[in-house]
Amino acid sequence: MAHLIEASADAALLVIGSDYKGPGSGPARGAHGVRIAAGAKCPVVVVPDIDLGERSGVVVGLDGSQTSEAALRFAAIEADRLGEKLIAVSVWTPLQAPRNGLAVYPDLYLTNMQSATEEVQALALAGITSDYPDLEVERVVERGYPSHVINERASSARMAVVGTHGRGALARFLLGSISQEVLARLATVTAVVR
Repeated sequence: MAHLIEASADAALLVIGSDYKGPGSGPARGAHGVRIAAGAKCPVVVVPDIDLGERSGVVVGLDGSQTSEAALRFAAIEADRLGEKLIAVSVWTPLQAPRNGLAVYPDLYLTNMQSATEEVQALALAGITSDYPDLEVERVVERGYPSHVINERASSARMAVVGTHGRGALARFLLGSISQEVLARLATVTAVVR
């Protein structure tokens, strides 16, 4: 593992395999993949033992952060290169409020969360259509938990792309929780981008 992380310093891309066969095939896998993706200095692609067969599209998780912008660029390049549709996924999760155990939210709150997430996604995608005029882009904005929604969409896609966060000394072997959860339950070939 340390040799791969060290080698990533001079690499444009690091590709590693996984014997994980997808959701429903047993316990979550990927401790080494998670550690390598967290420590690598370049994008890491993890390839599970899954038949891509009739799958199509490149799914990318967007949250408006700089790392998700890098993930978007990577995903757009791959989708364009492969002649696949880009599926931009943005997910919002309602805040847990004390004494709201039944999770009842006012309609205005839910509508505003959906609208705000749609705006963040639209801003992120603004330059993609001009940079890749032939690229078909499907926009998905929904309520849920990000890693679940991304992996659900990725289960029928050729590739998924997510961003990771910070590289400080403390964060060296940590990924963002969403990236880690997506890698733990690989639904397709998955790229983790800085």
